[in-house]
Amino acid sequence: MRNHWLAAGAALFVFAFVSAASAKSDDTPPPSPQLGFAAPESVGFSSDKLKLLDADMDRAVDDGEVAGTLTMLVRHGKIVDLHMHGLKSISAGTPITRDTIFRMYSQTKPVVGVAMMILFEQGRWRLDDPVSKFVPEFAGLKVMSGVDAKGQPILTEMKRPPTMLELMTHTAGFGYGLRSGNPVDDAFHDQRVLASHGLQQMIEKIAKIPLRYQPGTRWSYSVAADIQGYIVEKLTGQTLGNFMAGRIFKPLHMKDTGFYTPPANASRLAAIYVMNPRTSKLFELTTDLFPNLQDFTKPPPMESGGGGLVSTIDDYARFCQMILNGGEIDGVRILAPRTIAMMQTNQIETSVVPDPESAIDAPFGSDALGFGLDFAVVTDPVKLGTLQGKGSIWWGGAGGTWFWIDPKNDLFFLGMIQRFGDGAAGSQRLGIGSQKFVYSALTDPEK
Repeated sequence: MRNHWLAAGAALFVFAFVSAASAKSDDTPPPSPQLGFAAPESVGFSSDKLKLLDADMDRAVDDGEVAGTLTMLVRHGKIVDLHMHGLKSISAGTPITRDTIFRMYSQTKPVVGVAMMILFEQGRWRLDDPVSKFVPEFAGLKVMSGVDAKGQPILTEMKRPPTMLELMTHTAGFGYGLRSGNPVDDAFHDQRVLASHGLQQMIEKIAKIPLRYQPGTRWSYSVAADIQGYIVEKLTGQTLGNFMAGRIFKPLHMKDTGFYTPPANASRLAAIYVMNPRTSKLFELTTDLFPNLQDFTKPPPMESGGGGLVSTIDDYARFCQMILNGGEIDGVRILAPRTIAMMQTNQIETSVVPDPESAIDAPFGSDALGFGLDFAVVTDPVKLGTLQGKGSIWWGGAGGTWFWIDPKNDLFFLGMIQRFGDGAAGSQRLGIGSQKFVYSALTDPEK
């Protein structure tokens, strides 16, 4: 079975702590603690074979698939390979660098999942709670059971309300608007749900749109993480951005992660591209040409838990290492180990089947690929056709970024590009290739 990928940094010098005794008298903040480096052979990798990984990324740039690539491979908490090639802006001719800022889009979802689980540990919600307990606007949702002769939705009652578990596994039945051709997703698109002015307005719009499926029956990529972001705000009384900054970004020293890039760092934001089908060349998308394109240099009208963050490879690496460590990094604990284990465990019932019309072409609900709490979970690597270890988790973003975390082999990988459309398909090609090269280079996994 073929593998699947989604269509969704500051310099990493030698790891060091700065003690209070060495603090400067002018109260200049100490540098962020960073991951250290390790020689590939010291942690079981072949340096020569890792060169094939770097060469594949270089080829994507040189062949005009993407403007630039930035990748990182980490094992046992040490950087094994960090590679960059190409440009962050073709028009400006500026090279991609380790502190380049990327639009993470759907890679925001796992971060919001962690925010939700922080509140779970506080006893603020349970997996079997109905979503309507926190979003009463959803109490009267209808379900689309088909369409009539005029193409209008045929509505039926919910057999039961969707649960919080289903919300976090894309099995609650909500639409998204990323694909057209059915009344639910068309309504999401037409009502500009993802362009709402604030999460409350988003909820009010969603409440008027029927569910695509009865809760708990289908895996269908949805607006679920944005709803989670609203629930975080409602439970905490804070904006989603402020809560995640205080409970995730600041403790993890993710200093360049947020819902927009401040003016001082705007020059570090990579340009976003799409392949022009007429010229077969990359075309830069700008807000001047496409006013509906989100401007990540300004605070957004809505902080999207489903796709709103920008970040660097350094910052997201610290997030991945925290997950790989079971919820802790550098003595800072974000979640308990058992909570992380819950997130990484397949939570889809065997009766759930994939949505053939989902915006994500992947067999979630099969015996090869499951879904945890805001992560995809590899349940059978051989059947899935991947070299990843069983229990690996992954996700990606529409701008082409991708990652996976492999607890069995104690490693994670991050790939950063910025290209829409085939950009997500581009990350699929590069993502599948990166898996092949990484695991082929892991010649001594017992080290």
